[in-house]
Amino acid sequence: MSHPVDVHVGKKLKNLRVLRGQTQTDVAKGLDISFQQVQKYELGRNRISASKLFELSNILNVAPSYFFDGLNQSADGSSPVIDEETARIAAVFSKIKDERLKSQIRSFIDAVAGYAPTPEETPVS
Repeated sequence: MSHPVDVHVGKKLKNLRVLRGQTQTDVAKGLDISFQQVQKYELGRNRISASKLFELSNILNVAPSYFFDGLNQSADGSSPVIDEETARIAAVFSKIKDERLKSQIRSFIDAVAGYAPTPEETPVS
């Protein structure tokens, strides 16, 4: 059975990989391992060694501590880890250069979801 920390770290790896627009094969090449091993890491089936975690942080351009963020949250599943589709949309959205268009898309999404952002969440144009 997988340890909850390994599952958490694996989810963080998968979400970040998708946000960065990288495939499991891309990450595997950077680590000099098979993509199947990356799959096992992402599922928490295999534990990521400290050295591989350090290499991953360099490949994905984050601090090693990123993989442990949110670990101490309650066990009710309130972790900020996002699903793959949301991560994919965020990755594509971040590539849009036109800030006016990005603002219009955010407004559209807010309207469809019935969401009213707070002033702190509203981007400055």
